[in-house]
Amino acid sequence: MREASLSSICDVCRRLHARNLLAAADGNVSVLLGDGRIAITPSGVAKAGLGPDDMAFMDRDGTVLSGRPSSERLMHLAVYRACPEARAVVHAHPPTAIAWSLAFPDADRLPGDALPELILAAGSIPIAPYARPGTAAMGDNLAPFLPEHRLLVLARHGALAWGETLEEAYNGIERLEHACQILKAAHELGGARPLPGPELEALREARRLGGRRLL
Repeated sequence: MREASLSSICDVCRRLHARNLLAAADGNVSVLLGDGRIAITPSGVAKAGLGPDDMAFMDRDGTVLSGRPSSERLMHLAVYRACPEARAVVHAHPPTAIAWSLAFPDADRLPGDALPELILAAGSIPIAPYARPGTAAMGDNLAPFLPEHRLLVLARHGALAWGETLEEAYNGIERLEHACQILKAAHELGGARPLPGPELEALREARRLGGRRLL
């Protein structure tokens, strides 16, 4: 599997910003490198103008090797520790996904049973309980959902996707916001009606047979 480069992390950050999936210095992206180090975006730097020389590095124990890594690095470390297949983590602030968690604070997952593409591409999307940004609780609150789920809404905060490649993780965030925009429109028009039970089972089986990657 081809390893992501530092420039590809910067490219993903620019794409996230261009798609309004984060603003200014929001969000963070990391990649597990072949030598065991984790490259992660720095704290307090706007993602649209990030360059390879801005990257920070840490090891899987959380020891900072160089730079000033994101204040939310504990969340990334929790993913790498719980998910042996993880090679990249993307945390962004997709507006509609966040808005859904604000409007429905008691929801524990997105109502994805109405969207066949979401089922096939990502499966069920849980909503992880709120944790104060930058705290260890961000990683702790992910624990019940890992490694089964590769894409999650973080209540009142954003979203997180992990993948076997950086592109997979990015695709998860893009997929999530697109789905939430559709669900928002459906809600405004009267509600999203779930697919019939037999069709849901068929789609879930197709997802199971097709693998766990985010598409």
